Amino acid sequence: MDTGVDRMSAYDWLMEQLEQHQARFRLIEHAAEGHTESASILRRHALAQAAKCLVVRVATGRRSRRYVLAVVPGDRKVDLDVLRTMYVGREASFAARDVAEQLAGSVSGSVMPFSRHPELDLVVDPELLVHDEIFFNAARLDRSVALATDDYLVMARPRVEPIAQQPVLSGRQHGG
Repeated sequence: MDTGVDRMSAYDWLMEQLEQHQARFRLIEHAAEGHTESASILRRHALAQAAKCLVVRVATGRRSRRYVLAVVPGDRKVDLDVLRTMYVGREASFAARDVAEQLAGSVSGSVMPFSRHPELDLVVDPELLVHDEIFFNAARLDRSVALATDDYLVMARPRVEPIAQQPVLSGRQHGG
């Protein structure tokens, strides 16, 4: 089945979408980096503003499954149990790298918070959306985008659900 996903690179598609939507964005060039924490340092922003994008496989039956592009703040982890419950699945796990890269249209570490594939649902945690601007790799390890959050919502039209694990509090307390 030709879905049109591969006709244009994910990076070129993103640049075209940003222009077509007249989005408020900045393109940031940096050393090649696919880890959220390190990329956030290179881009000079708070880790919580980074859109961490992970492809999750939810087994919904013996031979059926759904794939979800789960997007959470960079300082959080995806709650697989929440996604399993949301999709009435038997189990949820991270998709195999080759499957994730095929569905996302880019290499691991450069996945952007947009779904161009009909079999990849987009779900974003609301905690990411509290920021005026979000940051993510632009389907390339050496380029990122800082995008106005309200423009992102118009462009991506994600399902917004609390899918991030609650942060683990450290043993250190402030002021005491």
